[in-house]
Amino acid sequence: MAAAREGSVPASAHAAVVLDALSDQPRVRDLLTAAVRENRLSHAYLFVGVPGCGMEEAAAALAQCIVCPNDGCGTCDDCRRVEHRTHPDVQWLSPGSVTGYLVDQVRTLIEGATRAPSRARAKVYVLESAGLLRGTSANALLKTIEEPPEGVVFILLARSVASVLSTIVSRCQVVPFRTIAPSVALDEVMHRSGASEDEAARIALSVTGTPARASEFLASPSRREVRRLVVRILDELGRDDSWDMLCSARDLLAAVRVPLRDVQVAQDEAAKESADFLTASALKQVADANKRELTVRERSGIMEALAAADSLLRDVLVRCEGVPQKIVNGDAAAVVDRLAASTGTRGALSALKAVSATRDDLAHNVSPQLALEVMLLRIKEALACPPSFR
Repeated sequence: MAAAREGSVPASAHAAVVLDALSDQPRVRDLLTAAVRENRLSHAYLFVGVPGCGMEEAAAALAQCIVCPNDGCGTCDDCRRVEHRTHPDVQWLSPGSVTGYLVDQVRTLIEGATRAPSRARAKVYVLESAGLLRGTSANALLKTIEEPPEGVVFILLARSVASVLSTIVSRCQVVPFRTIAPSVALDEVMHRSGASEDEAARIALSVTGTPARASEFLASPSRREVRRLVVRILDELGRDDSWDMLCSARDLLAAVRVPLRDVQVAQDEAAKESADFLTASALKQVADANKRELTVRERSGIMEALAAADSLLRDVLVRCEGVPQKIVNGDAAAVVDRLAASTGTRGALSALKAVSATRDDLAHNVSPQLALEVMLLRIKEALACPPSFR
């Protein structure tokens, strides 16, 4: 475990307000809060845990504490920019290819780390899927993580310590995240959002995976509209022809892109502010990073739509199997019953496999429009499988 570098990033005695939101990970919250308030931040963290455990939320909260002039107040312009992933001094990186991080990505990161912050007192680099740092890319980053420039903090996210190169692990402070029990997560969503279990909390959790994201989902009309559109599309598949399904895929992708408009506006405003003090080369790098961020956010929105489809189809499987349990999508019970009445267990399982295959297609850089079109065609074919007793 890497030792903390005292004094690298200043903090006040009233720091880390945003970390209070990590109530579903109390050990992580307390550890990071103490590090910020005692001015003992490590230069590199490795967050490890399963998808949905809240690592991204924790990384964003810690980044807010580092770049916020009020040490993580959660309300200032810097904190809002971090939340929207538009802060010029907080960079989020994801693998540039399906096989892992590209060498050029890491070289750009290293070059940017040597420059002074644009507007904050420090810089933060968040690397998602750090287990995909391999070979030349990992070696290029290794020395920078070991001896980073003053005022630079790295936050790496991975499923497990074993998935990350041991040489990188040894230079980071490892922060494990626990798996959240479903009942605890449900209570947390209801507490944060005020939603009732039957009304929305269970649905939001099934779509997003974490209490924090579920609360954000419930607060976003455009994201909830995407889920409603998914339910409607699946309900109408049995009556749709090929052209209808192509149009449905187009409409779903357009709905996913609606929440990105505000992000793009914020990016454009940040670019205008940076134009006076950044070189042409640096501005191009910022523009490229913004494009990558929008692509990542679009993929995230599509994955959320796929999660909504997966959740509804699992309810269909429950009905087909006659399992005496409450379905998640209670507001769409009529849709679930209609689909279950027209298909069987084999059809529901095949439809779920179609959703899973679409995730794989997107991971291999298949066009989102094409991936959604193929998924709807596959689901329609799958749900055509009649119940075994007919």
